[in-house]
Amino acid sequence: MTGALDLARLPWVDVASAVEKGVLAVLPVGACEQHGHHLPLSTDTDLGGGVARRTADALQALLLPAIAYGDAWNNEAFAGTLSLSPDTLRATIADIGAGLQRMGVRGMVVINGHFGNRGPIELAARALAQVGLPVLHLDYPRLEALAAEICDSTPAGPGFYHADEVETSMMLALRPDAVDLTRAQPEYPTFPPTFGLEPMQLRAFNETGVFGDPRPATAAKGEALLSGIVTENLHLIAAWRDRHAI
Repeated sequence: MTGALDLARLPWVDVASAVEKGVLAVLPVGACEQHGHHLPLSTDTDLGGGVARRTADALQALLLPAIAYGDAWNNEAFAGTLSLSPDTLRATIADIGAGLQRMGVRGMVVINGHFGNRGPIELAARALAQVGLPVLHLDYPRLEALAAEICDSTPAGPGFYHADEVETSMMLALRPDAVDLTRAQPEYPTFPPTFGLEPMQLRAFNETGVFGDPRPATAAKGEALLSGIVTENLHLIAAWRDRHAI
């Protein structure tokens, strides 16, 4: 066996055989959310799915279909963004994990592609841990350090990457057909003093949906970012598997 096992494309008997051999499951979680004028609404799902596939390839893991909607409420003032409530997303991930556990899978890795999903994923992981399914949730580990090493533009805020050079570069590496750099434009909005401390729509202080400058993006930078993220994913997964003996 080489590479990921794509659950959506397998007959059930092959899934049963992989589970019997102790395969891990990898679940990408994305969003349907605006990403400026130059990137599609599927960006977070494309990126999370791309990182998940590369991670699952290295692990020869069971790659689950991506959850293509997330908690993107704060971007709903931009047309096209469709959001799940935190409770719905938490319950969806918990239900998938419970199904995997009933199937005999011994552990699930969640690859998150959207900032707003962090809370619901963490709560789902906690609930599943309480019923005996170990869950590791990964959210582009070391991204801030990697971006500082690889990218040329200044982030709009500490650790804040949205439709900027970072995400655009990763999309150029994964889905160049979906990127239109002729429409890319920079925006460095002024964050309200209470940003992160109260609910707010991002469009109230951001016109284009971009946070930063996507124009210096390249596929080579995207490949370097992806490689660094996947390497760190694998390091953390190895430590997690050792801790749980899976």
